[in-house]
Amino acid sequence: MNQLLNRRGFLTVSATLAGGALLVGCTPAQQMGLISLGAEEDFGPFGPFLKFAKDGAVTVISKHIEFGQGNHAGLAAIAAEELDADWTRVTVEQAAANTKVYGNTLVGGAQGTGGSSAIANSWMQLRNAGAAARAMFIGAAAKSWDVPAGEITLANGVLAHASGKTAGFGDLLAEAAMVPPPAAPKLKDPKTFTLIGTDRVRRKDSVAKSTGVARYTQDVRLPGMLTAMVAHAPRFGAKVASFDDAAAKKVPGVVAVYKIPTGVAVVANSTWAAKSGRDALKVTWDEAKAEKRSSATIAQQYRDLASGKTSGPEKNGWASFDSKGEAAKAAGGANALEVDYDFPYLAHATMEPMNCVAIVKGNSAHLLFGSQFPTLDQINTAGIVKNLPGTIKIDTLFAGGSFGRRANFQSDYVTECVHIAKKVGKGTPVKLVWTREDDMRAGYYRPMVHHAIRVTTDADGMPATWRHRVVSQSIMKGAPALAGPKPKFDSSAVEGAEGSPYLKATPVVDGQVISPDAGVPVLWWRSVGATHTAYVMEHTIDQLARRAGKDPVDYRRALFTKAKADRHLAVLNLAAEKAGWGAPAPAGWTRGVAVHESFGSVVAQVAEVKLENGVPKVGRVVTAIDCGIAISPDQIASQMEGGICYGLSAAMFGAITLTDGLVDQGNFDGYRVLRNSEAPTVETYILRSANPPSGVGEPGTPVIGPAVANAILAITGKPTLNLPMVKG
Repeated sequence: MNQLLNRRGFLTVSATLAGGALLVGCTPAQQMGLISLGAEEDFGPFGPFLKFAKDGAVTVISKHIEFGQGNHAGLAAIAAEELDADWTRVTVEQAAANTKVYGNTLVGGAQGTGGSSAIANSWMQLRNAGAAARAMFIGAAAKSWDVPAGEITLANGVLAHASGKTAGFGDLLAEAAMVPPPAAPKLKDPKTFTLIGTDRVRRKDSVAKSTGVARYTQDVRLPGMLTAMVAHAPRFGAKVASFDDAAAKKVPGVVAVYKIPTGVAVVANSTWAAKSGRDALKVTWDEAKAEKRSSATIAQQYRDLASGKTSGPEKNGWASFDSKGEAAKAAGGANALEVDYDFPYLAHATMEPMNCVAIVKGNSAHLLFGSQFPTLDQINTAGIVKNLPGTIKIDTLFAGGSFGRRANFQSDYVTECVHIAKKVGKGTPVKLVWTREDDMRAGYYRPMVHHAIRVTTDADGMPATWRHRVVSQSIMKGAPALAGPKPKFDSSAVEGAEGSPYLKATPVVDGQVISPDAGVPVLWWRSVGATHTAYVMEHTIDQLARRAGKDPVDYRRALFTKAKADRHLAVLNLAAEKAGWGAPAPAGWTRGVAVHESFGSVVAQVAEVKLENGVPKVGRVVTAIDCGIAISPDQIASQMEGGICYGLSAAMFGAITLTDGLVDQGNFDGYRVLRNSEAPTVETYILRSANPPSGVGEPGTPVIGPAVANAILAITGKPTLNLPMVKG
């Protein structure tokens, strides 16, 4: 290891160009240390998570991006609680890119925000940071006042002693900086929390975002900055064969045209000039390796794989994700419930399309944008400029949504910007701008997925055998070596089905998954595998309950009890109670229920639905969530509301389709999303818990689709097996 650390050239080439292959065999700590070589670590006496101003104001350093989910307030509250700071004087600052210091323990140690892990992975880290700083200030006061530390109190940012002496953080800043921080600071009993769990924990960025002060990538204005747009191939996998830029260069404001790995870039002195120049390009594409199938063709091939009509060209074939009892018994039969589900590709459809600002000078690079996974962005950028990943400076700005889109193994739009800035050279800032159409047609999607279910029941109508086949592209294919050893199958394709309490309660289970290759780029999408597994499991359970002549809530209660799924049972009971399950629904409305666990949290939803000209209308959604200790109840409610609307939008309208390899949708006229007038009223109830915090940003999204489908099943008696619910 020491030899590698000293061999800068070998490290640079291996760790960047080989996508981290050098890191195989290293411990996670060694991996992150290697990736962070060259990063600045000029932290103050209170460590990398806290800073104090001379006037006593407190700054919490957040290693997680804020792209609308509101995590900055929750993260700040964790540290402020242990510190006993004045909440009104606490602000948040975005951390620098430094994987070793700011790695996310829940995503393999890389610095990044995803999997609803921001609060969960920072919980103990920020508690310890706040408690250590508290001890340092108390120690400083004790020495300064010549009194025992145990006699000093600290509340709302004020240290006090019975003698009448008081001081703020600013008054003792120099003295506290000299006190060695305790290795294991004493933490509060959660029962004594005065900030966490209260309505005082509200967003700290609302005013800045409402007044336009908050800085997004589009707000970046630098001296001499140029703007770039890229002409991407109309079909995935196609490459530039040749191009004619004569007309593009005649457009006023166009500075240069470059070929880059993903297309042809037009650089100009304004966004409009860059777009006009791009529109004037004539590009010939080499489509020898392009994806030319239609989405309908791919879907049929998935169905054929699941049914056994074809074996597919996949080298690895089927892999078992759950097996129990004699698998042969789970083949179905004359009385089996046999249902097949089809899910389309989905766009992330972020409010802010992809963009990035890059400054490249020699081997150095400085990026300014909404970086969701700085570690990946550093590694991929370092490979282009031929430098250590840790030297790549990233200023992470606010971003207008992501839902997973801003984090991918290739750092696609980021590396585009770096390639262009490198060609421009001389340290000239370059802003890459993607249009909505670029984002829809040249981006990444939630995979298309097919599920085939065969369930037999016992004399009581409960599942006796469960055969499950899942066909989905692998999101994890092409993951860098730092993601760890290659697993037998992509667990993200089956999360939510794998380990389901329904399967735990079923005596015989045969669950298998296969991941066929396709040229369509896929990526995690808000709640990842749960986007389809929650729907399949919950809608199947309602069909089974209906066949057994049992109430859907009672049917679930029996299964949860058998599986010892106490958390599922608790949120189900709470949602059912608050929704008035068992009492008549409002006239014209019908209720549907669904329960699902994702990212460590369990969510139950009851949706009130009616059909208007065959189109479902959702009026009220009652949500119960067990997410461990609730840091900010207000923000949890906001995430449930946003997640429900996002999931409902996809379930009702969302679909990316391809015709002969060409993406049909380009903007919101073709990719329909939920409108304000269609948004339901959402009631959120949080289960009290003493467990550490778990995910909130994603768990509300996958539950709404099956809850609505189950209400429709109750209305029509027919299952909804193909999404979206509204076609055309």
